[in-house]
Amino acid sequence: MDSKVIYRLLSLVALFFSTQSFAVEFQGKFIQGHYIIGKTKPGSSIFVDKKKVKVTKDGYFAFGIEKDRKFDITITENNKKIVKKIKKRKYNIQKIEGLPKKKVTPPEEFYARIKKENKLIADAREIESDLQFFKEKFIIPVDDAIITGVYGSQRILNGIPKWPHYGLDFAQKKGTPVKAMNNGVVTLAEKDLFYTGATLIFDHGHGVSTLYMHMDEIFVNVGDHVKKGDIIATVGSSGRSTGPHLDVRLNWFGTRLDPATILNIQ
Repeated sequence: MDSKVIYRLLSLVALFFSTQSFAVEFQGKFIQGHYIIGKTKPGSSIFVDKKKVKVTKDGYFAFGIEKDRKFDITITENNKKIVKKIKKRKYNIQKIEGLPKKKVTPPEEFYARIKKENKLIADAREIESDLQFFKEKFIIPVDDAIITGVYGSQRILNGIPKWPHYGLDFAQKKGTPVKAMNNGVVTLAEKDLFYTGATLIFDHGHGVSTLYMHMDEIFVNVGDHVKKGDIIATVGSSGRSTGPHLDVRLNWFGTRLDPATILNIQ
């Protein structure tokens, strides 16, 4: 066989295998509750398990790992798969006694209100826009604050086990400025929700959102484009709260993630 023909065949074989190789790079740890940013070749198709995820024109995408995920996670790039093992975490348990009964188990007359408010929050978390702020660095929202509550800790209120805590609590005095952790668009701005009090949700693109809860005053409205570091509210103790603090949350659609993973807090 002519050497030029052999060379061409070998080149085609090399090209075939190079295009079939898995070319995704990841930023983040494959640990329960963690936030992951992926980088692939522009134009690639990406699936996380069976969910197709949006990819930016320059190849970035995001996803999150559930708090109690027990199984490996499969990422598919252009029909090429890679399986990542998920490391398990241990979570803290907090006991709080002496709370008013209505703070532990809400009266039945509030059930309809709570259901309506939960839907508002859930709808905001399901937004999948083309914004690309999700890949930028996030900043701590309150200066000189003490972290008093961490992700995954289960609270036992007056002896009754409650849902795990899915946020990160920053304790500071009432009226302390709250800064936007990243650029985003306000998708929810409510001053008096039953559980979370004065509440904000920001869309950062591709299903990534952040929530701010229990504030005193809020200074932005739905539809506002906010820049990282802007003063958006003040620390308060609204809703179901035991004292002045800011509770922030991170979500990838309906998956609740650890905010510490975007703020480099160990």
